[in-house]
Order: sequence, then C-alpha cells, then structure tokens
Amino acid sequence: MRTRKMRIAVLALQGAFIEHEQMLKRLGTDVFEVRQLADWHQPKDGLIIPGGESTTMNKLLHELELYVPIRQAITDGLPVFGTCAGLILLAESIVSSFHPSLATMHIEVVRNAYGRQLGSFHAEAPFSFSARASSPATRPPEPVPMTFIRAPYIKKVYGDAVSLAEVDGRIVAARQGNQLVTAFHPELNDDTRVHEYFLDMVRHSKSSAAALQQAV
Repeated sequence: MRTRKMRIAVLALQGAFIEHEQMLKRLGTDVFEVRQLADWHQPKDGLIIPGGESTTMNKLLHELELYVPIRQAITDGLPVFGTCAGLILLAESIVSSFHPSLATMHIEVVRNAYGRQLGSFHAEAPFSFSARASSPATRPPEPVPMTFIRAPYIKKVYGDAVSLAEVDGRIVAARQGNQLVTAFHPELNDDTRVHEYFLDMVRHSKSSAAALQQAV
C-alpha cells in the first residue's frame, strides 16, 4: 500500500505565507493554502501560521469562521508552527491590551518588542534541536540564522512550554507538545533546519496516532 506524502496546511489570509510554502516544497512536502473554511476541511498533517499582522489575521479567522475549527484541531493535537504573528496568535498571554486569540500555548508574549531602530534585524543564535521527537538523544544547540521583522519576543514560558532559543536574553523560540513558535522568520533564510524540526514533529505525531489506532 502506497504511503501518502506528508501534507501541510498554510494559513494564507495575510502575511508571509508564500515563503513557507516554498520552503516546505524544497523539503518534498505537499502544501495547500487555507483561505476559507472549505479549504480547512482538506486532509492535513500539520498547520503553519505565518508572520504578518496579528490583529488582521485574528479578525479574518473569526469572519471566515476558521477560528473555532483551527483552535479545536490544535487542542486536539494537530502539529502547528507559528512564526512572528503566528506566535502571537498562539500565545495564551500577551503583554498589552491585545486580547489573546487562539491562546493554545503556555507562553507570555510582548508584541512589537524591538522598537523602530531594531524593527528589522538579523542575528545568529543557538537553537535547541534536542527535543526532536524521533531523536531523543541529547543534541547540542546549533547556531541558526534568524531574521526578525517588527518581531515579538516571549517574556516567559510556563506549564509544558519550553524555550528553544534566546537572543540577548530574550526567548525567541519555544515548543509545547505539538506546537512550535519562533519570533523570527526561518522561511526568509536558506537554512531549512527549523522547518525540518517541525516536519519531524509532524512525523512523530502521525506515527504515534497510527500506533494508538492499531492498539485500539
């Protein structure tokens, strides 16, 4: 029996979704865009929420009736990767008057945290890949290129969330179960390791679900 290729949904309401699609295709993954509720009902193994304008994206999620099914899928265990605005939408707590949106991840976030002078900047910092689902052995953090554009940062992680990377003492990447977030835009660099890390999470989620189904 032929195994279906991994298929990732990319929220394409607004923002830098095309770059994520290009990165995933480079890695041999099937991709489709979610622009309306009918798109969401297609088979999928994971979801990417790209950078963009978090307030606009939140508004569109509700107007297009995508908010409830997407949030339910994430809480049910669908792997999700949020970058920049995607990180903000997934955060349970936000340091501002901005009301949390999907609020599925145990992180507290500061929006537009770097101000005008550092509105966009590039850095390189260690990223912890030791939490790879299919490779439990400890793996030293590896430096990865990071592009920040009017980026948030994570003030703190709590509950099951863990920090994966920091820049100047500020958390810029975190994971909680099947949820991954970065304040930076890995899709804007040639380095594919962060997307590979997410796809590894997806594979592990699929194999765990298959094993559970066989056991029933």
